[in-house]
Amino acid sequence: MTRAWPLPALVYSVSELTELIKNNLESDPRLLGVWVRGEVGTCKHHTSGHIYFTLKDGTSSIRCVMFRSFSQHLRFQPTTGLSVLAFGEVGVYARDGNYQLYVRELEPDGLGALYLALEQTKERLAKEGLFRPERKRPLPKFPRRIGLITSPVGAALQDILAVARRRFPQVEFLLAPVTVQGSCAPFEIVRAFSRLNRVKDLDVIILARGGGSKEDLWTFNDENVARAVAASRVPVVSAVGHEVDYTLADLAADVRAPTPSAAAELVLPDRRELTQELQNRARRLTEALRQQLSQRRQALRQLKSLRPWREPAFLLAPERQALAYARDRFYRVFGAFVAGKQVALSEARRALQALNPLAVLERGFVAVFDAKSMAAVTRAGQVQLGQRLLLKFCDGSLVVQAEAHGEGDSV
Repeated sequence: MTRAWPLPALVYSVSELTELIKNNLESDPRLLGVWVRGEVGTCKHHTSGHIYFTLKDGTSSIRCVMFRSFSQHLRFQPTTGLSVLAFGEVGVYARDGNYQLYVRELEPDGLGALYLALEQTKERLAKEGLFRPERKRPLPKFPRRIGLITSPVGAALQDILAVARRRFPQVEFLLAPVTVQGSCAPFEIVRAFSRLNRVKDLDVIILARGGGSKEDLWTFNDENVARAVAASRVPVVSAVGHEVDYTLADLAADVRAPTPSAAAELVLPDRRELTQELQNRARRLTEALRQQLSQRRQALRQLKSLRPWREPAFLLAPERQALAYARDRFYRVFGAFVAGKQVALSEARRALQALNPLAVLERGFVAVFDAKSMAAVTRAGQVQLGQRLLLKFCDGSLVVQAEAHGEGDSV
């Protein structure tokens, strides 16, 4: 017998071939998140909580599995013959070599169009950046005025007020009453955001509604509501439905709370915790002050034991010594200065005495002046006959008149 095909160089085992198919199938981005419409065929609810079923249409079927982590959130029971929309990813079950749809969400086909529209809106708003984490603002630690957007007759309002009375009754609430269900609800919520954002000193807004079906919560998937939440000038806490419910308002809000009561817990500080914290800080502060005082007292005692504190005059010893030195030096310099001036004064006195005209007159000389002009007469030729002269002696003065003495009319 001859082979139609030669043996290849590479031969896959069944496991290897299955793994190759699995890798190629599960790497296709189109199959990582896909919506499938079909009719439920065979359906088995396992005791583990998993649901195994098939989806079929007129010509084909596909195996599906919905694990307990997803099936526990279903609000209806899938049954044979029910038309549904399933969302999940396609993968390969290696043991049987079958591909199947791993379902994460399952909705009756009657609401499928709404959910598809919701996904499209969510994707569009996400691309605009409304859900970016960096847009989220922190909540104030100690809010004084809180805006509430909720039904005035709903349980959500009473839950929030009950938490406030218990945790922080000093806070002020401003209620913007709205309907939280129905065709008019989105418009009322958007208008409530507009009113509250015009209020001064508003610290935070809580958008709240109690639990309900997905249809009941559809108001909070409205695009205008999501945009009003994102555009708020103050932080927004969204508390819509139960913990498993997520809406566009939750994604656009700064903080998402699972329930209205949880929203109040997040926004309001606990006065008991604050009181305890203040008491703890007061104790730590008192202890720190006590330690500081103890250290300062110890340092003061050490200073008091030093010699300058025991003998204050000891601090002045260097200054006293410097002062004595300066005083002695002053006396020496000043004495030498005075002595030198005294010698100079004596010499000047002697010089003046030698030049004193009176001293010359005492030796018998006479000083002659013109009696009228008091000009000194030092030559005989300066004197005219009859000129009045002043003769100054050492002990007085005489006025005389010049006359000829007999030889040639000389004076």
